[in-house]
Amino acid sequence: MPGPSTWLIENRDLLPRGGRALDIACGQGRHTLLLANNGFEVRAVDRNPEAIERLRQMAATLGVHIAAAVLDLETDPPPDLGSREYDLIVGFNYLHRPLFPMLRDAVKPGGRVVYETFTRRQAERGHPRNPAFLLNEGELVELLAPFTILRSREGEIDERFIASIVAERPR
Repeated sequence: MPGPSTWLIENRDLLPRGGRALDIACGQGRHTLLLANNGFEVRAVDRNPEAIERLRQMAATLGVHIAAAVLDLETDPPPDLGSREYDLIVGFNYLHRPLFPMLRDAVKPGGRVVYETFTRRQAERGHPRNPAFLLNEGELVELLAPFTILRSREGEIDERFIASIVAERPR
C-alpha cells in the first residue's frame, strides 16, 4: 500500500485539529490510518469489500479505531452521507460528479475538503482514460462551489496530470 498523498501531507497546516473525518473511496486506507493516528474519528468507505477488510485488519494491528464500511458511492441517487457531520472529508484518485452535492452537504460549517484527482490530460499518459473519471480544466473548484478555496493546484505534478484542492465550507 503506498503512503499518504503528498498533497495531504503538504497541507496538514490547513487540517482541522481533530474531529470527525470521512475518507471516500478509501481503498486500503492510506489516508484513513494517517487521520486516525492524528486524532480524527474516521469513517472510511469504499465499494471493495476486500480493501475494507484489509483496512480493518491493518487498523486492528496498529491499535487504531476506525469505522470502515463497504459502500457504493455511485448509486442513483448517491448515498446519504449525512448533513453537516464532518470536520474533514478527503478524497483521492476518485471522481463521481453526482456525489459532490452530498459531499458538500456532509461538511460542517468551517469544515474542510481535501481532494485530488486526475484531469483530462492524464489520458495522454495512460490510466485513467475514461472521461467520466477525469476532471475538466478548473472543474474541481466548480464542483466545490461555494466553498472557499484555501489552496489549489492543477497541472502536471509528479508525472501525473491532476487537480488538487483544500476548500472550506463557509461558516
